[in-house]
Amino acid sequence: MPLLDVRDLVVRYGTVTAVDHVSFALEPGETLALNGPSGCGKSTTALAVLQIRRPASGEVRFEGQELTTLTEAELRPLRPHMQPVFQDPYGSLSPRHRIRDAVAEPLKVQGRWDTDSGPARVADLLDRVGLDPSYGDRRPHELSGGQCQRAGIARALASDPRLLVLDEPVSALDPSVRAGVLNLLADLQDELGLGYLFICHDRSVVRHFADRVIEMRDGRVSSP
Repeated sequence: MPLLDVRDLVVRYGTVTAVDHVSFALEPGETLALNGPSGCGKSTTALAVLQIRRPASGEVRFEGQELTTLTEAELRPLRPHMQPVFQDPYGSLSPRHRIRDAVAEPLKVQGRWDTDSGPARVADLLDRVGLDPSYGDRRPHELSGGQCQRAGIARALASDPRLLVLDEPVSALDPSVRAGVLNLLADLQDELGLGYLFICHDRSVVRHFADRVIEMRDGRVSSP
């Protein structure tokens, strides 16, 4: 059974069709890239997969569960297993919160925070993404872009997800930093068996990182 199965997805903004009958499947442990120019519907597809933007029609099945017919209350227990990592590493984290609090927040929201083991769990997550646990005392503006994106990945991992939706996660980073974050994501996938839906406009990146690539143009899947 696919980890993610998208069928005939249509997403509209008013009278504009941003995603036009897009279909694909993602297997557990696989990286599937959606590639194409800005405005082609990649990010809107990602938002629809996460049910942040509700589609006009079509199906989004996560581990066999159809999501588009669920209420927000019914989606809530499934959301921890499908986590986003966004393009802007600074915009993804509150500037008011220390990094340790940002990483701990999903555990607290989901009712899984333990005052005894929680701090050690946060330290382990930071270490897992290549950050010294002492960085937990800092705020986002005190970190580099690459460090901040690693903190965002640690925050996503706190929910024990099975799918990461990575929306241009390295496009705002310098090339040398970009390679380090991509290597981290590859290592985490090997270690945890995560599935990645990887949104990217750079074909050279997806060619080296993804197992499969789907090209999008004007809201539709096109030939490579």
